[in-house]
Amino acid sequence: MSMASIATRARRPHLLTWRSLLFRTICSGRLGLGLASFSSSSPSSSSLSDPELEPPPPPPAAGTKVLESFKEEFEIGSRLVTLETGKIARFANGAVVLGMEDTKVLSTVASSKGDAIGSFLPLTVDYQEKQFAKGHIPQTYTRREGAPKERELLVGRLIDRPIRPLFPAGFFHEVQVMASVLSSDGKQDPDVMAANATSAALMLSDIPWGGPIGVIRIGRIRGEFIINPTTDELDLSDLNLVYACTKEKTLMIDVHAREISEKDLEAGLRLAHPEAVKYLEPQMRLAEKAGKTKKEYKLSMISDRTLEKVRNLAEAPIEAVFTDPSYGKFERGESLDNITRDVKRALEEEGDEESLLVSSRAVDTVRKKVVRKRIIAEGFRVDGRRLDEVRPLYCEAGYLRVLQGSSLFSRGDTQVLCTVTIGAPGDAQKLDSIVGPPSKRFMLHYTFPPFSINEVGKRVGLNRREVGHGTLAEKALLAVLPPEDFFPYTVRVNSEVMASDGSTSMATVCGGSMALMDAGIPLREHVAGVSVGLVSEVDPVTGEITDYRILTDILGLEDHLGDMDFKIAGTRRGVTAIQLDIKPAGIPLDIVCECLEPAHKGRLQILDHMEREISLPRTQDDRNTLQLATLKFTNDAIRRIIGPVGVIKRRIEEETGARLSVSDGTLTIVAKNPTAMEKVQEKIEFIVGREMEVGGTYKGIVTSIKEYGAFVELNGGQQGLLHISELSHEPVSRVSDVISVGQQLTVICIGQDVRGNIKLSVKATSPRQVSEPNNAVKQAVPIWPSVEDGPSSQEQDSEEESSSKSTESYASRAPTILIRSAAECEEVEKSSGLLETLKNFKSSKKSVSSIEKRRSQLKPTFSGEGDEETEKEAPTAKNLKLGMRVTAKVHKVLGRGLVLDLGNGVRGMYRFEGEGKVDYEVGDPLRVVCTSFSSKGVPVMSLLNDD
Repeated sequence: MSMASIATRARRPHLLTWRSLLFRTICSGRLGLGLASFSSSSPSSSSLSDPELEPPPPPPAAGTKVLESFKEEFEIGSRLVTLETGKIARFANGAVVLGMEDTKVLSTVASSKGDAIGSFLPLTVDYQEKQFAKGHIPQTYTRREGAPKERELLVGRLIDRPIRPLFPAGFFHEVQVMASVLSSDGKQDPDVMAANATSAALMLSDIPWGGPIGVIRIGRIRGEFIINPTTDELDLSDLNLVYACTKEKTLMIDVHAREISEKDLEAGLRLAHPEAVKYLEPQMRLAEKAGKTKKEYKLSMISDRTLEKVRNLAEAPIEAVFTDPSYGKFERGESLDNITRDVKRALEEEGDEESLLVSSRAVDTVRKKVVRKRIIAEGFRVDGRRLDEVRPLYCEAGYLRVLQGSSLFSRGDTQVLCTVTIGAPGDAQKLDSIVGPPSKRFMLHYTFPPFSINEVGKRVGLNRREVGHGTLAEKALLAVLPPEDFFPYTVRVNSEVMASDGSTSMATVCGGSMALMDAGIPLREHVAGVSVGLVSEVDPVTGEITDYRILTDILGLEDHLGDMDFKIAGTRRGVTAIQLDIKPAGIPLDIVCECLEPAHKGRLQILDHMEREISLPRTQDDRNTLQLATLKFTNDAIRRIIGPVGVIKRRIEEETGARLSVSDGTLTIVAKNPTAMEKVQEKIEFIVGREMEVGGTYKGIVTSIKEYGAFVELNGGQQGLLHISELSHEPVSRVSDVISVGQQLTVICIGQDVRGNIKLSVKATSPRQVSEPNNAVKQAVPIWPSVEDGPSSQEQDSEEESSSKSTESYASRAPTILIRSAAECEEVEKSSGLLETLKNFKSSKKSVSSIEKRRSQLKPTFSGEGDEETEKEAPTAKNLKLGMRVTAKVHKVLGRGLVLDLGNGVRGMYRFEGEGKVDYEVGDPLRVVCTSFSSKGVPVMSLLNDD
């Protein structure tokens, strides 16, 4: 840039400011603001400082987005509720954010464009709980939310059921509702909020819909009803009632209760209706402010001409089918399909293309009118039953004996097979919901295979209908399960529908209750369920019900052609679960409450049949019976059981087939049979150990073998000494001849000293064999203590008296060699000199003449054979055998015998016989022969004499 240009710009400061501001204003899209800034900074703007001459404020700048939102606030119970629209999701046909405290839910609706031809309303309701709503990141591999969870499917059904009946007849355009939780404080369950937000969104949209509706939740704590209870209050409540209605009629009921009586339930319903109605007025006010004009959609209706023509062709044959109770489900269905084909053939011959397009719907309409007229006018049902009659029942508990629990339940043509599997607490289902508990220990999975209705289908993913039916039965049975403190195990009930002709979910309740008792689970009492239907006549002008009939235990066809499917499950004491679905645009609450009594009577009839089959939890004593155990350990012991990264726990589960679950210092074991349970407990005891008790039986592994016995590892790594004398009732010369390193043994603890050293015995685990009278070697000998802890004469006398009893307990014997480990044993051996050679004999203070004198007094005689050899080689613990003659020394003189030193650290004993007691002194040499071994392996010697 030249100096002239710089000077020119310096002389034109206002021009530079104007151009700069204009450029910045154009770039930012804020022309008004830029002009205002320039005029205020210009010197000539002082002429506009007069207030009378000051221009009005400029309009909103170009490019500025103004969000016009509308809000309604009202109070339900004690909580402030807000409805807001216009701020977000503006392109949706209808969008509403409903807030309650810090929980906010967005619901949007949209419909397809153009004409729609079909026979049903393709309504889709998607509900989603993303983890950002509670400030969490998903723990999946991709850190994204995956397929819809069970709870999301259930809430979607909760929204769908009350809004579907209010769409006009013949409206078959595709409609999609998407509800999502924006934020959650964990206090309110967003499901009811999403249903009310959906109602408000439909009111704002241009989709034809006969709303609004109100949805309310009612709880009860200590007999007092609570409106819109929090999640914490629901934990204490014995009632969880969700109620949906229009201003005058009921649309949907969903109940989970703890055996609430029909009278109390009716009181809760009558309280819920006026509270739910409070949601209606705010929605209508919001629709007046921001709602769209309802669009004129083309409805697919059946003309009166077509309906009359089809009625003339099909009414008589349809009546013939429905008046014959001998028809079964499939025979009846086949006959009705033939009638439909005949009608289509007749219309094709006439060339009536318009009627042909809706012929199937027209035949179904005629069929519905025939059935409903016969039920209301004559009181007869399709299968010939009375209105309050339950179909024939068949109950069988324990159908599959190899399983932990099973049952087969049939009601009419509906048949359900239920099985029970019990697992450890760690098998509980993990829930990833933004509200509610993190897991559940009771699961009921309902499966509806295509063969149950003789159709072909594909099994894919979670099905909304199956999830909904299974959850209903799960809630019904949950009320009678034992509390978690008493029964902490995980339980899974699997319901397989074998045949379906109506009310399979209530059959699942009955079959599941019997299967749980067959598994030995201590249910408080049986739960049964029955479905109640309604057939009504409606005034075409006013829309009011003029006549109606209540049907108990409805068929599948009665469900399809009727107005209501009212499923009620419970015990003799009260209701545990309810699900009400209706087809018309609402039913008066009085009729709904009237249905509770016939449902109660039908439930009692079913309970009578179930209790005759199995009335109490079965006592399991079969070898295939599931075994459950709960053990308490310290945290350090639990860590040893689990091992690094769970390696030890997994290895135990793989080797035994059992399941281990650890929680708060408690180890729960679930094994398939007693054998597996015993195997698991042995492994756990070996790892952790338990307090050693004298007389207790344990299993251990031989870790090392010594001349005097073997060391056995048991009970959490502790070691005990199995002395050679405790290996068998028969004399054992070498330990390695009987046992080997690595061998597993069953041993009994026969003693412990004050230091905790353990003494074990194998022969104590089996009874003593009777000795043969002619075998002098196996004659009974007194039981002596070891040389190291030789008792006094009084102690020896008392021990000899106790040894004479054949029923002597090993737990009461005095301990001999009690060593905890091999290393400690070696130290004791060195300190006591047991491995040294005979030194006392060389250092004896007695003269040879004195010794010979005493030997002459005893007059010993010995055979020359073997004596020289014996004197040349002193005996050892390995080569000392019966009949071996040796020269011994007196090591100790006791009251009733001698302790002899046989050389090489081997000790023997000699008992004074009769009155032949002679004064002996320590160091006196004697010629003796080995005649037997005591039960503790001590050699028993006899003096050699002239005989």
